[in-house]
Amino acid sequence: MQTVILCGGMGTRAYPHTLEVPKPLLEVGDRPVLAHLMEIYAAQGFTSFVLAAGYKLPLVEAFARELPAAWDVEVVDTGETTNTGGRVRRLADRLAEDFFVTYADGLGNVDLAALRDFHRGHRGVATLTTVPLPSQYGTLDVDESGRVHRFKEKPRLTDHLINAGFFVFDRRAFDLWPDPGEDLERHVLPALGDRDELFAFRHLGFWRSMDTYKDAVELGALCESGPGPWLAPPGDHA
Repeated sequence: MQTVILCGGMGTRAYPHTLEVPKPLLEVGDRPVLAHLMEIYAAQGFTSFVLAAGYKLPLVEAFARELPAAWDVEVVDTGETTNTGGRVRRLADRLAEDFFVTYADGLGNVDLAALRDFHRGHRGVATLTTVPLPSQYGTLDVDESGRVHRFKEKPRLTDHLINAGFFVFDRRAFDLWPDPGEDLERHVLPALGDRDELFAFRHLGFWRSMDTYKDAVELGALCESGPGPWLAPPGDHA
């Protein structure tokens, strides 16, 4: 199984820290978040990577040269301004019958073999991984009289699911790719869903995205004294 990592964007939400390096090379702890992400896959036996690069391409190429020699890593220039869906489609002639796709800024102990097997067990061309929505606010339990029973500090809202960014696609998906299909979440996934070709794998373990520099700092704090929770044994799924 090849793993396509979308690491070519400009990372505007992490500005100004992305003026010097692309977002996937922002450090979590003392290493780029991209290194942590690739280790999730490698720890579970998936060591063939295609890095869909663009913005500050030479820095991604330099990073790739320092990765373990046993890994199969290819860096492909998919364009500096290309969006996520366009990057995947530009790699179509390099990919096998099915393959992983992931963003370069989400870390989780997703059970990748279970994700692959779930994908191969349904008839669709694509699978996305869902996680419960993490609330940025605390919530309250309030009864009908208005009495507050308890506070919940930033709970995970289990009745609201979001896309965690760990995907599996079949090559058949390219035959159904919408035009222009540049944005994975706005164009491609909804179009596949409309055709009943998109399925969801539920991950219940650790997951966190790195949208901002503040997120990078907070993720770094989680691996100060050892491997981060994203390298824990693969998490529960449903």
